[in-house]
Amino acid sequence: MIEGKLNDTGASLLYGQVGGGPGSFIGPVHRAAIAMNNQAKLVAGSFSDLPSETVQVAKELGIDADRAYADFHEMAVEEGARMEGRIDFVIVTVPNHIHFSVAKAFLEQGINVVCEKPMAFTEEEAKELVALAFSHKVEFMVTYTYTGYPMVREARNLVRTGALGTLRVVAAEYPQDWLADPIERAGTNRQAVWRTDPKYAGVSCCVGDIGTHIENLVHFITGLEIDKLAASLETFVEGRPLDDNAYILLKYKGGASGNYWSSQVAIGKENGLRIRVYGTDGAIEWEQENPNVLRFQKKGGPLQLLTRGSGYLSAAAGHVTRLPAGHPEGYFEAFANLYRNFCNVLMARKQDRTPDALDVFPTVVDGARGTKFVFDCVKSSKEGAAWVDASFDI
Repeated sequence: MIEGKLNDTGASLLYGQVGGGPGSFIGPVHRAAIAMNNQAKLVAGSFSDLPSETVQVAKELGIDADRAYADFHEMAVEEGARMEGRIDFVIVTVPNHIHFSVAKAFLEQGINVVCEKPMAFTEEEAKELVALAFSHKVEFMVTYTYTGYPMVREARNLVRTGALGTLRVVAAEYPQDWLADPIERAGTNRQAVWRTDPKYAGVSCCVGDIGTHIENLVHFITGLEIDKLAASLETFVEGRPLDDNAYILLKYKGGASGNYWSSQVAIGKENGLRIRVYGTDGAIEWEQENPNVLRFQKKGGPLQLLTRGSGYLSAAAGHVTRLPAGHPEGYFEAFANLYRNFCNVLMARKQDRTPDALDVFPTVVDGARGTKFVFDCVKSSKEGAAWVDASFDI
């Protein structure tokens, strides 16, 4: 019942949730992250495809029974028609195969959306969501969590202000080991069951699940646009229908090169997301398991360890810093930072103000870029790791 106490009653915005019921990992993370900011209150939801579970979760979270909906279609229509107490946004925390349907239902009601990645099941669906978001003039955030870390914002600032010079090489990796064995076959780990099943996960497991985080993090920090790529998607666990390891070579527009490795069978690796960027004048390196430090080196100079909360950092990093230096901030704070930026923008729109330029977050366009990336990798791999056109134009 601790989570229910976090559902603050003095918040300025109202929100609903689809998914995030019993057995969900990411659903409660979203709710906790929102609660950290005291900006939005959860007032409606369709938390499970089982109505009884939705009623149970709603009761635990203190949500009125008449706003615990049997399905998301009913929720979208009912919430969209409310004259008072209408939700300002909905968060979509369901398996991949219905991200599109849920997001579309709420966009059509003019309701702002926050969606897990990958945003859509196909490129066509992704483009439709972009068009809907633009036509209804609503905000749409895709929760690429790692863009919320202060030192990722600092890395972005260093690159975008030219501290590294002209970018040459990007090397990024995201190894895990949680799918090293066929745990999905036992049926007890719901995450493993749906993430390895094409019916629910889509055309890819490893690239779709964590490779997309690499793609988004690289783009967020560097602004580089992919021109072409060559990918080899592998499946090491016998009988698994989707990839659990991938190697990807990239050429970016402008001439820079990149290489990505994502794996869910790398023994000893828990959540090893890491990015290195090399330019003509300097380099940076950041790793998610040590998120409060950014390694920065100018050509011919000493290695500098930049630390979160320090006074020498940029306004971009300071804008999402919550604690003084030496007090570690991690995953929940990064998630909360995205929501604070998103809610700040919603409040600015409601009050007819121009949003703060520092309140940035991954948008529906970033979600569409990530969806295309997955399909480009799958296409290349099926063609024997051939180079394929991977340029993105929305």
